[in-house]
Amino acid sequence: MSEWVIKGLVAGIRTTVYPKAPERAPGTTPGFPAGGEFGRGASELASRCPTGALAARGGTIDVDERRCIHCYRCVRGVERPLGWDRGYEWATQAHSREGLATGSERPALGRPYRKSIHVIVVDAGDCGACLNEVRQLNNPYYNMHRLGFFVTPTPRHADVLLVVGPVTDHMRVALRKIYDAMPTPKCVVAVGACALSGGVFAGSFTCKRGVADVLPVEVEVPGNPPPPLAILHGLLVAAGRAAPARRRGVPEDGEATAASRASAGAGE
Repeated sequence: MSEWVIKGLVAGIRTTVYPKAPERAPGTTPGFPAGGEFGRGASELASRCPTGALAARGGTIDVDERRCIHCYRCVRGVERPLGWDRGYEWATQAHSREGLATGSERPALGRPYRKSIHVIVVDAGDCGACLNEVRQLNNPYYNMHRLGFFVTPTPRHADVLLVVGPVTDHMRVALRKIYDAMPTPKCVVAVGACALSGGVFAGSFTCKRGVADVLPVEVEVPGNPPPPLAILHGLLVAAGRAAPARRRGVPEDGEATAASRASAGAGE
């Protein structure tokens, strides 16, 4: 027993420094395609995206992060790869079905919930990737308990409903029942590309287009899967303790979003 105590004292604290400071450790995020000015070949590169996450406007490439599945087809096997962003604070306030900011985002849970929030996690048809990243939040490195986030098995004790997966048809009723059983105020956090847009399964015989087709979503965490730090940022946004990210793939005029939808529709 004493050996473990000594080993612990020697090793020191290994928990991530986030959110007090940026996390610089390698391997904590897969990053996102950055988009921006690309020049000639933008349309050809955008056509490689299987979910319509890339939209070309002249020589510019816009990225709809809600659709990105991290297939890396825009950076691997191409002569000129797209730029890459290694950040992880990806969580945004919810957008409408068209992908544009609603302008009337629901408020965070409020000050009484800032230091103690109970989260119920629901697998709504996830492949296991996003759910595994959510599990990491309980390990010693991320240790979400230090920030006042706790997992609960019952909706009657939950403040936040965290959903992974595209919401398959057989989970629609169950997910709604869980949401209805939660006390108010409550917040829905959709995690992963499938939960946000349906991912590669969107519009298939198994599901439609994500959690927003069933429930009102307050916070969206893109990625496929998003890393634990991105999910942690989403919970902080839900608690009103962190600022949401700006959706780079949804410019003010919405043109890129329309192009993304057209590209995705062509591939369906």
